[in-house]
Amino acid sequence: MIWSLRATRLSPLMAVLALAACSPEPAEVAGSPASAPEAPAPTPSPEPAPSPEAGGATVGGDGSAIDLQPLTAQDLDAETLAGELACSFSGGDDEVLLLARGNVASDDPAFGVVKVSGYVERVAAPGGFDGMLNGTSFAGRGKTVEIAVTGDPVGGGESPPRPATLTYDRADGARRTFPGHWNCGP
Repeated sequence: MIWSLRATRLSPLMAVLALAACSPEPAEVAGSPASAPEAPAPTPSPEPAPSPEAGGATVGGDGSAIDLQPLTAQDLDAETLAGELACSFSGGDDEVLLLARGNVASDDPAFGVVKVSGYVERVAAPGGFDGMLNGTSFAGRGKTVEIAVTGDPVGGGESPPRPATLTYDRADGARRTFPGHWNCGP
Protein backbone atom coordinates (compact mmCIF):
# COMPACT_ATOMS: atom_id res chain seq x y z
CA MET A 1 0.00 0.00 0.00
CA ILE A 2 2.82 2.35 0.76
CA TRP A 3 4.30 1.64 -2.64
CA SER A 4 1.06 2.50 -4.47
CA LEU A 5 0.74 5.74 -2.52
CA ARG A 6 4.25 6.75 -3.38
CA ALA A 7 3.70 5.78 -7.07
CA THR A 8 0.56 7.90 -7.15
CA ARG A 9 2.41 10.89 -5.74
CA LEU A 10 5.36 10.39 -8.07
CA SER A 11 3.29 9.99 -11.26
CA PRO A 12 2.45 13.68 -11.59
CA LEU A 13 6.06 14.53 -10.81
CA MET A 14 7.28 12.09 -13.49
CA ALA A 15 4.91 13.61 -16.03
CA VAL A 16 6.23 17.12 -15.31
CA LEU A 17 9.82 15.93 -15.63
CA ALA A 18 9.04 14.18 -18.91
CA LEU A 19 7.45 17.33 -20.32
CA ALA A 20 10.38 19.44 -19.18
CA ALA A 21 12.79 17.11 -20.94
CA CYS A 22 10.88 17.55 -24.20
CA SER A 23 10.57 21.34 -23.94
CA PRO A 24 12.92 23.51 -26.00
CA GLU A 25 15.83 25.26 -24.39
CA PRO A 26 15.28 28.99 -23.83
CA ALA A 27 17.47 29.81 -26.83
CA GLU A 28 15.22 27.64 -29.00
CA VAL A 29 12.04 29.58 -28.23
CA ALA A 30 10.38 30.94 -31.35
CA GLY A 31 11.46 34.42 -32.30
CA SER A 32 14.89 34.26 -30.76
CA PRO A 33 17.83 34.68 -33.15
CA ALA A 34 19.27 31.28 -32.19
CA SER A 35 16.09 29.59 -33.40
CA ALA A 36 16.26 30.89 -36.96
CA PRO A 37 16.14 27.79 -39.12
CA GLU A 38 19.03 27.21 -41.42
CA ALA A 39 18.12 28.14 -44.98
CA PRO A 40 17.50 25.01 -47.03
CA ALA A 41 19.95 24.37 -49.81
CA PRO A 42 18.51 25.53 -53.11
CA THR A 43 17.07 22.69 -55.09
CA PRO A 44 17.73 22.73 -58.80
CA SER A 45 14.61 23.63 -60.72
CA PRO A 46 13.46 21.08 -63.28
CA GLU A 47 14.14 21.76 -66.93
CA PRO A 48 11.24 23.70 -68.42
CA ALA A 49 9.02 21.80 -70.81
CA PRO A 50 9.78 22.57 -74.44
CA SER A 51 7.63 25.35 -75.77
CA PRO A 52 5.18 24.18 -78.40
CA GLU A 53 5.94 27.39 -80.27
CA ALA A 54 9.57 26.34 -80.60
CA GLY A 55 8.68 23.25 -82.62
CA GLY A 56 9.54 21.10 -79.65
CA ALA A 57 7.91 18.07 -78.18
CA THR A 58 4.26 17.49 -77.43
CA VAL A 59 3.12 19.46 -74.39
CA GLY A 60 0.20 18.44 -72.16
CA GLY A 61 -2.40 15.77 -72.71
CA ASP A 62 -2.00 12.16 -71.67
CA GLY A 63 1.74 12.17 -72.31
CA SER A 64 1.66 10.49 -75.71
CA ALA A 65 3.44 12.29 -78.53
CA ILE A 66 1.79 14.02 -81.45
CA ASP A 67 3.59 12.46 -84.40
CA LEU A 68 2.80 14.22 -87.68
CA GLN A 69 4.26 12.41 -90.67
CA PRO A 70 4.74 13.51 -94.26
CA LEU A 71 1.90 12.70 -96.64
CA THR A 72 2.95 10.29 -99.38
CA ALA A 73 1.65 10.07 -102.95
CA GLN A 74 -0.23 6.91 -101.90
CA ASP A 75 -1.86 8.76 -99.00
CA LEU A 76 -3.06 11.51 -101.33
CA ASP A 77 -4.26 9.10 -104.02
CA ALA A 78 -6.42 7.35 -101.42
CA GLU A 79 -8.15 10.61 -100.41
CA THR A 80 -10.54 12.58 -102.60
CA LEU A 81 -10.22 16.28 -101.88
CA ALA A 82 -12.58 18.37 -104.01
CA GLY A 83 -11.72 21.97 -104.78
CA GLU A 84 -10.27 24.20 -107.46
CA LEU A 85 -7.10 25.23 -105.63
CA ALA A 86 -4.96 23.86 -102.84
CA CYS A 87 -2.89 24.99 -99.87
CA SER A 88 -0.20 22.94 -98.20
CA PHE A 89 1.95 23.15 -95.10
CA SER A 90 5.50 21.85 -95.44
CA GLY A 91 7.73 21.23 -92.46
CA GLY A 92 11.35 22.25 -92.15
CA ASP A 93 12.42 19.43 -94.47
CA ASP A 94 9.93 20.53 -97.18
CA GLU A 95 7.78 17.43 -96.76
CA VAL A 96 4.02 18.08 -96.88
CA LEU A 97 2.36 17.63 -93.47
CA LEU A 98 -1.07 19.03 -94.47
CA LEU A 99 -2.79 19.36 -97.83
CA ALA A 100 -6.19 21.06 -98.27
CA ARG A 101 -8.33 21.98 -101.25
CA GLY A 102 -11.18 24.44 -101.64
CA ASN A 103 -13.18 26.42 -104.17
CA VAL A 104 -12.57 30.10 -104.84
CA ALA A 105 -15.27 32.57 -103.70
CA SER A 106 -17.17 29.82 -101.90
CA ASP A 107 -18.75 29.48 -98.50
CA ASP A 108 -18.28 25.72 -98.70
CA PRO A 109 -15.58 24.40 -96.41
CA ALA A 110 -12.11 23.50 -97.59
CA PHE A 111 -11.15 19.88 -96.86
CA GLY A 112 -7.70 18.61 -96.04
CA VAL A 113 -5.70 15.71 -94.67
CA VAL A 114 -2.90 15.20 -92.14
CA LYS A 115 -1.09 11.99 -91.26
CA VAL A 116 -0.85 11.34 -87.53
CA SER A 117 0.94 8.28 -86.14
CA GLY A 118 0.51 6.44 -89.44
CA TYR A 119 -3.16 7.31 -89.99
CA VAL A 120 -4.44 9.80 -92.57
CA GLU A 121 -7.10 11.98 -90.96
CA ARG A 122 -9.47 14.46 -92.55
CA VAL A 123 -9.91 18.07 -91.45
CA ALA A 124 -12.08 20.96 -92.65
CA ALA A 125 -11.93 24.77 -92.52
CA PRO A 126 -14.63 27.32 -93.31
CA GLY A 127 -14.53 29.67 -96.29
CA GLY A 128 -13.22 27.52 -99.12
CA PHE A 129 -9.89 28.40 -100.76
CA ASP A 130 -10.13 32.11 -99.92
CA GLY A 131 -10.53 31.29 -96.23
CA MET A 132 -7.19 29.44 -96.22
CA LEU A 133 -4.99 32.07 -97.90
CA ASN A 134 -3.73 33.84 -94.77
CA GLY A 135 -3.86 30.85 -92.45
CA THR A 136 -6.88 29.21 -90.90
CA SER A 137 -8.11 26.76 -88.32
CA PHE A 138 -8.99 23.25 -89.46
CA ALA A 139 -11.10 20.94 -87.33
CA GLY A 140 -11.48 17.20 -87.39
CA ARG A 141 -12.40 14.33 -85.10
CA GLY A 142 -10.58 14.99 -81.80
CA LYS A 143 -8.25 17.62 -83.20
CA THR A 144 -7.76 21.21 -84.31
CA VAL A 145 -5.00 22.20 -86.71
CA GLU A 146 -4.14 25.90 -86.74
CA ILE A 147 -2.08 27.44 -89.54
CA ALA A 148 -0.56 30.80 -88.61
CA VAL A 149 1.33 32.73 -91.29
CA THR A 150 4.35 34.33 -89.61
CA GLY A 151 6.10 36.25 -92.40
CA ASP A 152 6.18 37.62 -95.92
CA PRO A 153 6.39 35.42 -99.04
CA VAL A 154 9.73 33.77 -99.67
CA GLY A 155 10.79 33.94 -103.30
CA GLY A 156 8.74 34.97 -106.27
CA GLY A 157 6.29 33.46 -108.67
CA GLU A 158 2.54 33.13 -108.74
CA SER A 159 2.19 31.53 -105.31
CA PRO A 160 5.37 31.74 -103.23
CA PRO A 161 5.45 30.00 -99.84
CA ARG A 162 5.24 32.02 -96.63
CA PRO A 163 6.80 31.19 -93.27
CA ALA A 164 4.16 29.70 -90.98
CA THR A 165 3.52 27.40 -88.06
CA LEU A 166 1.19 24.44 -87.83
CA THR A 167 -0.17 23.87 -84.32
CA TYR A 168 -1.87 20.54 -83.74
CA ASP A 169 -4.20 20.51 -80.71
CA ARG A 170 -5.56 17.16 -79.58
CA ALA A 171 -8.84 16.81 -77.65
CA ASP A 172 -6.99 15.63 -74.50
CA GLY A 173 -5.17 18.98 -74.27
CA ALA A 174 -1.94 17.91 -75.98
CA ARG A 175 -0.36 20.44 -78.30
CA ARG A 176 2.59 20.52 -80.65
CA THR A 177 3.74 23.26 -83.01
CA PHE A 178 5.75 22.70 -86.19
CA PRO A 179 7.60 25.48 -88.07
CA GLY A 180 7.49 25.47 -91.86
CA HIS A 181 5.88 27.13 -94.89
CA TRP A 182 2.28 27.71 -96.02
CA ASN A 183 1.81 27.65 -99.76
CA CYS A 184 -1.48 28.36 -101.56
CA GLY A 185 -2.21 28.38 -105.27
CA PRO A 186 -2.66 26.31 -108.36
